[in-house]
Amino acid sequence: SGGLTPEVGCMSYGTTATINTTSKRYLEPVRMMPPYPSALPGHYSTEVMIYRGFWMVSWFKREFGLREQKLAEQKGVEPEVLFDELVRAVPAGSMGLMLQPYWSPGVRQPGPEAKGSIIGFGDVHTRSHIYRAILEGLAYALREGKERIEKRSGVPIRRLRVAGGGSQSDAAMQLTADVFGLPAERPHTYETSGLGAAIDAAVGLGLHPNFETAVNAMTRVGDVFHPQADTQKLYERLYREVYLKMYPQLQPLYRKIRDITGYPD
Repeated sequence: SGGLTPEVGCMSYGTTATINTTSKRYLEPVRMMPPYPSALPGHYSTEVMIYRGFWMVSWFKREFGLREQKLAEQKGVEPEVLFDELVRAVPAGSMGLMLQPYWSPGVRQPGPEAKGSIIGFGDVHTRSHIYRAILEGLAYALREGKERIEKRSGVPIRRLRVAGGGSQSDAAMQLTADVFGLPAERPHTYETSGLGAAIDAAVGLGLHPNFETAVNAMTRVGDVFHPQADTQKLYERLYREVYLKMYPQLQPLYRKIRDITGYPD
């Protein structure tokens, strides 16, 4: 299936990171946050977004990634290739460095007082750990979104389709499979919004009789990343015992920071 059923979680590793499912039912993953009408007639796309998403990778590159950018120019490769090497230099779990990716506040959950945080620093930690913690934090936040959608829909998500620029990173894909404990599939193109528009046009022009035929003809899965048992166990504990507790514990402090500094407005 090309992601037209609610057991496929479609993720975008773009500037904004999102997870969504397509369903015949109108579901609000967070109350009062409506789903989008789907291009598929009579269906809805239920989405949870992490507003700053893979913008955080650009932020890291700009603020801390000068060395990689220079090296990449010399070697004639993309800086992201070298960032993947940074990730691989660090064990899963970033030696306890946990990141909550709320670099921009939310509307309801997280709320307007939300801030980003990194906890668990020790003298072993380097830029590489921070970079890996960004990718892990985004995966934890999206997993929380997945669980929110499942709770509202009653349908478990069994597979992930990951697109967007960030999905080009093998390290990010493997870490996603491990954090979610699910196979993470990469479509044959990461520009899936453009592909979706082309599919809509193909059906609208009658080049294909319906969406199912068009999706089957125009999409295919590329690489599939499977969770590794030991890493999955480690992430499961960090997610349940640490990540999920961070926002409720820190929320009162975020409110105080906003009261005292006036930021964010």
